[in-house]
Parts: sequence; C-alpha cells; structure tokens
Amino acid sequence: MENKQSIRVFLVDDHTLFLKGLKSLLDPLHDFTVVGEAYNGLEFLEKYEAARPDVVLMDISMPEMNGIEASKKVLEQDPNLKIITLSMYGDQEYYSRMLEIGVRGFVLKDSDIQEVKTAIHTVAEGGNYFSQPLLRGLILARKENPPTEQEDDQLSERELEVLLEICQGLSNNEIADKLFISKRTVEKHRANVLLKTGCKNTASLVVFAIKNHLVEL
Repeated sequence: MENKQSIRVFLVDDHTLFLKGLKSLLDPLHDFTVVGEAYNGLEFLEKYEAARPDVVLMDISMPEMNGIEASKKVLEQDPNLKIITLSMYGDQEYYSRMLEIGVRGFVLKDSDIQEVKTAIHTVAEGGNYFSQPLLRGLILARKENPPTEQEDDQLSERELEVLLEICQGLSNNEIADKLFISKRTVEKHRANVLLKTGCKNTASLVVFAIKNHLVEL
C-alpha cells in the first residue's frame, strides 16, 4: 500500500538493468513510491500525467527522445514538476541546457542510494541538488579553462555574500538571519543577482558561482 506521505517518483532511463536496479533500491524505502517507469522521453510523456509524480529521475541520452527534449516538453506543460537529471561524468556539455530548461538537480549514476535519497528529498522540498563530484568536476574544468571576463565584478559585495549563502543551500529567511538583514532585502539582492548574471534559477546560480571561482567545495 502506498504511504500517503511518500514522495511519488518516476524513473526514466533506457538501460533496463540500471532502471530496475534503482527501482529495487527505492521500493523498500517507506518515504518513496515509484509510480512510473519509462525507457525513453516519448514513453515518459505518454505516462507521466497519469502517474502524477512529485519527482522525476531523468536520464540524458536515450533513443526516440532524449532527456533534454523530454524535460523541456513536460516543463512547458507543468513548470512545477521537479526533475533530477541522471548524469555521467562526460555530460558536462548538457548541464547548462538542462538548467535553462528548469531541472532541479543532477545526480551521478554511480552515486550511492543515500545520495539519491538526499537528492529526491531536497528537490521535493523545493531545493536544488548537485552531486559533489559533479561540482568538483565543474571547478576543475573551469581552472583548466579560466574565464576571459570577470563576470563577478558586476556584483556588489553584499550580492556576493547572498550568492555564497544561496550556494550553501540557505533559504531567504536563513540568509536574512545570518547576514542580519531583512528577508525583503535578501529577496531584492537575489533578484538583482539573477538579473546581473543572466541566471534563471537557483541551480543556475550555483553553477555560475562555481564557474567564476566564487565558491569551491
């Protein structure tokens, strides 16, 4: 019987062994209910509405329709749907595109089940999640290819402080308490940072901060 408090999860991956293996790890956990499975983007689009998932774990490279296109199409219909990308180390070129679409996080396929659990809970509660090795990979890639422009120069000292706290996963209220400013002021700074950096969401801000050497993990 489905736990009324459980998070409804939909799995999308074209590798049967991986998909079934992940399902077998999630099924025994009382805080999750796997409500759907699909082996490509088209199959997912056909099934997701009836499944009513809270969180989707979406592979990137799949036949018929890849995860980028499937995510874009479903988020156009349901912008509040929370999608976590199932990523491989070589997928960095797709991260920006997925962030622009509106996915909420990235989990490496070789992550342990505890990290997958943490990612699902974090995203289900409205946050963003990035596997730490993935973020470190972005940092290393940026060090090998330093920026030609100093994008962070346009941010004020206070905006940089707010950005760093955002990267630590703090809410507006928590940032306000830590920096001794009002929640409204934090919201104003966050809006300014989004505007100045050209980022569309919190996840994009995290990647921006890492790429521009504003935070390291």
